Amino acid sequence: MAATGATATKELKIVREPRVYLVGRQVVDPAVVDRFLADHEVSWTTDTEVGAETLAEMAGRVCYMSYGKGRKSNAEFMQHIIEVGHGSVLEHGVWSFLITGVSRSFTHELVRHRHFSYSQLSQRYVDESDSDYIEPDVIAADPELHAIWCDSVNAARAAYDRLVAGLERRYASEPDRTLRRKMARQAARSVLPNATETKIFVTGNARALRHFIELRGSEFADVEIRKVAVQVLKLMQRESPAMFSDYTLEALPDGSVVTRTAHPKV
Repeated sequence: MAATGATATKELKIVREPRVYLVGRQVVDPAVVDRFLADHEVSWTTDTEVGAETLAEMAGRVCYMSYGKGRKSNAEFMQHIIEVGHGSVLEHGVWSFLITGVSRSFTHELVRHRHFSYSQLSQRYVDESDSDYIEPDVIAADPELHAIWCDSVNAARAAYDRLVAGLERRYASEPDRTLRRKMARQAARSVLPNATETKIFVTGNARALRHFIELRGSEFADVEIRKVAVQVLKLMQRESPAMFSDYTLEALPDGSVVTRTAHPKV
């Protein structure tokens, strides 16, 4: 969706919804698993084809050497793990995501989840002169507030462009063109608003993902990060039902959605 403000020199591009891409998952080496089982004279098979679920079950069973004993299905085993709160077992299941269409405000909150690993778009290297922006829904819904927001963002964009141009002239004696542009952008980015769109690559284990979904899927969380938490939950319920099927989605009176589980803090 596009909008223009009084100070705009080019189209202001506004992103309304984040996107979450599940780009990586684990695989199991069955030959090595079989060698371990043979070495310890035990037998075990699992009925899941999800690598992370297989590895989490294998890790859980090693605690008691319960291979071939007790709960037969992976879903039964993982349900028990979740019910008793044995969350460390879930840390062996890992996925990677690419999140786009989010603001710098969002990533400032996201990186507080210290059990995730991150790689984020660099404003020192990437030209932000034509970047997208994330407008809060509550501002977008009010024409007067929307106009104020657009004018403010456009003023920051114009200042960024002027600063980059001036700083590149200031560093004109630097022979390395890439370094010259980086030095200009790293100083000019100081005027960019938190609404600037960014992209971030995130890797996390199932336990960390559950914590993120519970904390950020709550009605008390920021609206933008809650949207991402809901998207992550939907992906994970398809990807690993054994680890995430205890969650439900609940609609609030305003039409937004929150996450719920009977087994928090696993």
